[in-house]
Amino acid sequence: MNVGYARVSTGEQTLDLQTDELQEAGCEEIYTDKTSGAKGQRPGLEKALSYLREGDCLIVWKLDRLGRSLKDLIEKVQALGEEGCEFRSLKEGIDTTTPAGKLTFHIFGALAEFERDLIRERTKAGLRAARKRGKTGGRPPALDEGDIKMAQRLIQDPDVPVDTICQRLGISSATLYRYVGPDGSRRK
Repeated sequence: MNVGYARVSTGEQTLDLQTDELQEAGCEEIYTDKTSGAKGQRPGLEKALSYLREGDCLIVWKLDRLGRSLKDLIEKVQALGEEGCEFRSLKEGIDTTTPAGKLTFHIFGALAEFERDLIRERTKAGLRAARKRGKTGGRPPALDEGDIKMAQRLIQDPDVPVDTICQRLGISSATLYRYVGPDGSRRK
């Protein structure tokens, strides 16, 4: 029996393309997930793997739909083989029932991991270049220097409640205490 598995990374993406191609490939059962491949828990994949019996074939649209890394991908396909199951990837044309398919599987897996490493390397280089230009990522600070000094003065006045300080600055008490201690000392 052919069992299909499809995955998209976010809820906004659609599984239609993958499921259509899996049906055309003769999959009688198709399991799906809408979660990042980096996530450990993929209930659809777990169901697909537990559904498989000796002689069945797990079919995916692309290699990266199945494994999080080359090591993970190889482990999953080896585990399938140990259970007497086959594996096919439609886009890469990999069929592990043949020696050529096994070789192709390992080559494409290595190339996929190489591509992810290149993307990660380019992202890090881009972030370094931005930092050199004075740009930092992330959320801007909730309080500027003037706001911090005002908060330090106000928090030392016992007649000014914390709620009033927070309202005036437009922040929560947790944010206030992240910047200024209860005694008015500076924290950040």
